[in-house]
Amino acid sequence: MNYVISITVPEALGVLEDICEELLLPLNVTLHGHGTAVQSMLDLLGIESNEKWVVLSTATEEKTAALIEAQKRRLHIGVPGHGIVVAVPVKSIGGGKTVAYLTGEENASVKTTPPGSYAYELIIVVAREGQTDLVMNAARAAGARGGTVLHGKGTGAKSDPKFHNISIAEEKEVILIVSKSEEKSEIMRSILKKAGPDTPAGAIVFSLPATEVAGFGFFDT
Repeated sequence: MNYVISITVPEALGVLEDICEELLLPLNVTLHGHGTAVQSMLDLLGIESNEKWVVLSTATEEKTAALIEAQKRRLHIGVPGHGIVVAVPVKSIGGGKTVAYLTGEENASVKTTPPGSYAYELIIVVAREGQTDLVMNAARAAGARGGTVLHGKGTGAKSDPKFHNISIAEEKEVILIVSKSEEKSEIMRSILKKAGPDTPAGAIVFSLPATEVAGFGFFDT
């Protein structure tokens, strides 16, 4: 079982939703975000808008492969400006009914992905609102290709709003960056050094393994 993160352009959202419906994916959440490409890159690629839509889906291994293949075929994933898709392994699911709902099988069990080496990882950065440029400049300096930004709000305890100078309950930006595993540590170190908790960005950084990645600049794994 995987949690599949599909990032696409606005005009392709309807097709992506159709794909999810055709594959009978039971749990899909759509979020609004934007890319981090600089204007010069957008002009070079002939892209007018940096707006993105992010669709989060749960899928079995078989449906993960089908979802990615359908996006390559119908959404042209792999062509510059057409988005990216990354699958993160699900370790456990709470309750037999939930497993049955997500898999579509009454007596199904979740196949967990054993720990091991992964070609790519998903770096997740949680930073203060308006600090995306600081984070991405640090990430690009270490080799990151780009990222996708989601907007949100922290929900920390109001009685203790700060911990090690990190404000919890305030406007946040969540930045998703896909990197090669061998580049991940250097990218994270660069972000922490230039945009970490002791900087205006106040960034928290962690990473998750990616079982499959497809999109511009990445090879199938």
